[in-house]
Order: sequence, then structure tokens, then C-alpha cells
Amino acid sequence: MEKEKGDVQNQKLEDDNLDNEIHNNLRDEEVNEQEDAIEHDTEIYENELDVENNSDEENVENNEYYDRLLRLQAEFANYKKRVEREKADIYSYANEKLATDLLDILDNLERALDSQDDSNKDNALYEGIELVLKQLKETLKKHGVEEIEAMGQTFDMNLHHAVMSEAVDGVESNQITEVFQKGYTLNGRVLRPSMVKVAQ
Repeated sequence: MEKEKGDVQNQKLEDDNLDNEIHNNLRDEEVNEQEDAIEHDTEIYENELDVENNSDEENVENNEYYDRLLRLQAEFANYKKRVEREKADIYSYANEKLATDLLDILDNLERALDSQDDSNKDNALYEGIELVLKQLKETLKKHGVEEIEAMGQTFDMNLHHAVMSEAVDGVESNQITEVFQKGYTLNGRVLRPSMVKVAQ
């Protein structure tokens, strides 16, 4: 009986040991699983941080590229406008030198007509010079050359060149009283300023 009692106790001890071992194994497995889960969560968190950091870095880099792109587009648009403007200027003012040279001829033809007295105005030579002068003025006007109005106008340093000034009764200060040489513009740009006398 004692032997049976001892066997039962041994069996009970073995069962308890086995239970403890199973329990310990289960606890170890749970701990390992928890450690694995923690490691996995940590990896995910670190990866997310890396992704966020990378995303922040990538966002900064992307923003820099975008800003550069916008600046380049603006520079290119300005370049295109500048080139178009330069082409238009070249087209508008290509004849500037020729027009300037023709103004001297125009002045000489006008002087030739002004030098004639009234008795010679019915002369065929006078009429021929008058026709050539008229044709030259029309041709210049067709190509953008226009006379600057000066007589009686207020002096404008952008359009007129004052060579004399004098006090004149009944005339306002800075009023043009005499034109010595006519001025001209080419498509709005001064080709030659008017040479004038200005009232003080």
C-alpha cells in the first residue's frame, strides 16, 4: 500500500512536473511570440519612420524640383517675350539708317523750295521739286517716318533740341517760337529731334 501510495505520489509529481514543463514551455512560447511581435512592431515602426523621413526628404526634394521647374518655365516665357520684342524692334527699326540719310535729302529739297521767290513758283523746275518732295514724304510716312509737331508746342526734351532761347512778349515760357530743323520719328522712336528756339 505504501508502494502504491508512493507510486501515486511519484505519478502526481511527474504529472505536476510535466504540467509545469508544459506551462513553462507555453509561457516561453508566449514570451517568444510577444518578443517576435514586439520586434515586428518595432521594425514596422522604424520602417514607417524611415518612410516618413524619406517622404519628408523626398517631399523637400520634389518641392525643390517643382520650384526649379516653375522658375525655368517663367524664365523661358520671359525669354520668348524678349525675343519676340527684339524681332519686332529689328523689323520696325531696320530702315533707321536709311531713313536718317533720306532726311538730309528731304531737308535739302525743302530748302530748295523755300529759297525760291513767288515769281518762280509757277516754274516747271519748282513744280518738279515739289512733286519729288511730296513723293519722298509719302514714301517715308508709308515706312513709319513721321514729322514731329514743334511750332507752338510746349518744349519736350525727348522730342526737341533747344538751340536758342529768348524772351517773347505774349508767349508762355517753354513754348517753341521757331523751328530751325524739323524732327522725325520712326515708328514712335525719335529718329532726329527738332532743332528749335524756345521762349523764356
